[in-house]
Amino acid sequence: MNRKSNVLFLCTGNSCRSQMAEGLLRHLAGDRLEAISAGMKEKEEIHPLAIKAMAEIGIDISNQKPKSLNTYLGKETVFYLIVVCDNAAQKCPRVWPGLNDNHRFYWPFDDPDDATGSEEEKMAVFRRVRDEIKAKLENWLETIPK
Repeated sequence: MNRKSNVLFLCTGNSCRSQMAEGLLRHLAGDRLEAISAGMKEKEEIHPLAIKAMAEIGIDISNQKPKSLNTYLGKETVFYLIVVCDNAAQKCPRVWPGLNDNHRFYWPFDDPDDATGSEEEKMAVFRRVRDEIKAKLENWLETIPK
């Protein structure tokens, strides 16, 4: 039995973007890739609007938990590392044990946690970022071997 390759989504708090990316990849390609996520300075919980935005498209991330980068660093083999924010890109490890350089990606997305306004205005930002991540993942999945 072949083990699925780990895809680690890394951001600052591991409460919005990386959690949505983890849920999306699990939904889109969970049969062939293992989606995991972590933060440089993880928050206590996933943002409720991230959970709500994902539920709108039929993906439940309510049981996922924010995790520290140290959960995986030196403990898990990572086949693809995808950094989804500027802050993590500047602070995250440039070298990951066993990681091929062309398997490290930088996909900066706006932080929906920075959204202001009413809940509906904030939800619009969460939806936009969710949809941007989904489109990026779908395009990327077309380029990697099955």
